[in-house]
Amino acid sequence: MLVPQKPANEAERIDSLRSLNILDTTPEERFDRLTRIAKRLFGVPIALVSLVDTDRQWFKSRVGLESSETPRDISFCGHAILGADIFLVTDTLRDPRFFDNPLVTGAPGIRFYAGCPLRGPNGCKIGTLCIIDTRPRDFDDDERSLLLDLAAIAQQEIASLELVTLDELTMLSNRRGFEALAGHALSVCKRLRKPASLLFFDLNGFKSINDTYGHAEGDRALMTFAEVLRKELRDSDVIGRIGGDEFVAVLTDSTGAQSMAITQRLRQTLGMLNQAAERRYDIRCSVGQVEYDAERHASVASLLAEADSAMYVDKKASKAVAGGRA
Repeated sequence: MLVPQKPANEAERIDSLRSLNILDTTPEERFDRLTRIAKRLFGVPIALVSLVDTDRQWFKSRVGLESSETPRDISFCGHAILGADIFLVTDTLRDPRFFDNPLVTGAPGIRFYAGCPLRGPNGCKIGTLCIIDTRPRDFDDDERSLLLDLAAIAQQEIASLELVTLDELTMLSNRRGFEALAGHALSVCKRLRKPASLLFFDLNGFKSINDTYGHAEGDRALMTFAEVLRKELRDSDVIGRIGGDEFVAVLTDSTGAQSMAITQRLRQTLGMLNQAAERRYDIRCSVGQVEYDAERHASVASLLAEADSAMYVDKKASKAVAGGRA
């Protein structure tokens, strides 16, 4: 086994990492969503945002792995931060550097590793976005480009740790965070020629809830709706609250028919919650749905605008059916 060397700028690198105040912090959705997307898109069992500390690698986000950290001297990421490009091991058992590594011979049984270095604010490499498989595999140019794109998002999130990208009430992405994540997600779908849809939700009668029952009850309605979105949408979908009672979601690898089925299921879930809840109002929504077309939608903003218009059509139809209740 080859123990990873330490970079020449190790002291500066550690200072950069520590300045972020990110080590040993609680999980954050903006990083967890990235590892879930990476796991899904690459079809691997493990994806990590790994930060290489003095004598350990600590995982800011992990999917498919129980351990929150491992020793640096057996880490693959310790090797990855020594270079500027993706560090790739297609078959650990055929690599003299890793064939007898404890992470190979024991749990989690690494056979494939691809890690892209992540840089701190001063340019020092502080960790990686990496994917791991328990079987050997090839890694083509398209996959390399995809991992670079996802790593760019992770690095953007690291660089913007001081910026607000989350809605504090619902803990979903706010407009800024949603547009950044959605833009990258749609770029991936475009490159892989996979379908995607955007759903634009507006809560019906929300102003009446605030006016009648108070803003605290209005907040509870917003949080309830956010939880329904988390439950009914997939981990790889990008969800955000972009306005007072406006929510949006980009459904990756999803056709229009699949998106309609998801919307129907979501409304059924809301209906059951309304029946079971002991409150004097119902949570209802209007939905605008648009299928992503790379040629027609040059930006996330153009997709949002079209979905917003579709939502108002749905809202008018709901009012007509409900006799003005929407």
